[in-house]
Amino acid sequence: MSSSPSFGLLALAAVLLALNLAQHGSLAATVGPRVIVVGAGMSGISAAKRLSEAGITDLLILEATDHIGGRMHKTNGPATPVDMVVDYYKFDYEFAEPPRVTSLQNTVPLATFSDFGDDVYFVADQRGYEAVVYYLAGQYLKTDDKSGKIVDPRLQLNKVVREIKYSPGGVTVKTEDNSVYSADYVMVSASLGVLQSDLIQFKPKLPTWKVRAIYQFDMAVYTKIFLKFPRKFWPEGKGREFFLYASSRRGYYGVWQEFEKQYPDANVLLVTVTDEESRRIEQQSDEQTKAEIMQVLRKMFPGKDVPDATDILVPRWWSDRFYKGTFSNWPVGVNRYEYDQLRAPVGRVYFTGEHTSEHYNGYVHGAYLSGIDSAEILINCAQKKMCKYHVQGKYD
Repeated sequence: MSSSPSFGLLALAAVLLALNLAQHGSLAATVGPRVIVVGAGMSGISAAKRLSEAGITDLLILEATDHIGGRMHKTNGPATPVDMVVDYYKFDYEFAEPPRVTSLQNTVPLATFSDFGDDVYFVADQRGYEAVVYYLAGQYLKTDDKSGKIVDPRLQLNKVVREIKYSPGGVTVKTEDNSVYSADYVMVSASLGVLQSDLIQFKPKLPTWKVRAIYQFDMAVYTKIFLKFPRKFWPEGKGREFFLYASSRRGYYGVWQEFEKQYPDANVLLVTVTDEESRRIEQQSDEQTKAEIMQVLRKMFPGKDVPDATDILVPRWWSDRFYKGTFSNWPVGVNRYEYDQLRAPVGRVYFTGEHTSEHYNGYVHGAYLSGIDSAEILINCAQKKMCKYHVQGKYD
């Protein structure tokens, strides 16, 4: 018996549908919204993990660089100078900006130390701090059994997002290589500095209240400069891990740290600079920076034979278009109202990142927790139809 033309067309349609679903396995395997996550730093990976746990597994993570981990990176007015460096150690060394611009509302007491203790540890794991992010990603993204590398097609590296179009019906994301991706929602985990730059264009433009909130917070610059020497010339032993350089110039190579405990016989020193000094140093050569540092060290240890550093590493967070700074800081004048606006979604566009963490902004655990919080906001809308985000009044 021959089949009717209508039956043949239906069969053909069924075959085409099956082929289409086979090419988009995640769509076939799940029922639910499709979400694009912009950025594979701690907050983006954390948000995608929480979405996946909630059953939203049709994910696409677009990362601008060639690795996950975001800003994690590894590489094989006092009266006297003493008062100034102590003041710098208490404020700038923690918040990357001077106390004249740092709001006490989010810093006294500092929630991170109140909740987790006063101890500060330097990560000496050879795998780098980003191993934590890889561990989280490996809980929901497919990895190669032998190498442990992430091979899940839902993670796309070297995809620089340049445009996000959004409407009541969905979102479209365009990358620098002219690839276009469509979804129901987008989660933007780009840094505050990137949001303040013109790297990502939103169409239509973000509403005025959102833009104002983005620019009311600071993107600080915090630079750890590493130097390797042929031998040690600095004090060692218990209680001598840190030492300060007292200068009449605020923040001029003021806070030093040695790593004999973490890396025996490595002969490595770390000096931290922030804010204006960070920006100045990023614009000069490493050789110029090394010359300035050697001059400082020889003033600090006048009775020692201080050899020239054999190697120097100067991170450039501010100059990097994918970061535009190191971490966010709450300036004077902002409170919970601006914070709520900063992390509030705009239609189908959601926001996450350490800058959206109310208590732990500037820290990795802040990024991790903000990813979970922002994912919950999206989940409430996508699965429970609870899409209204409440922003309290400025003085409520």
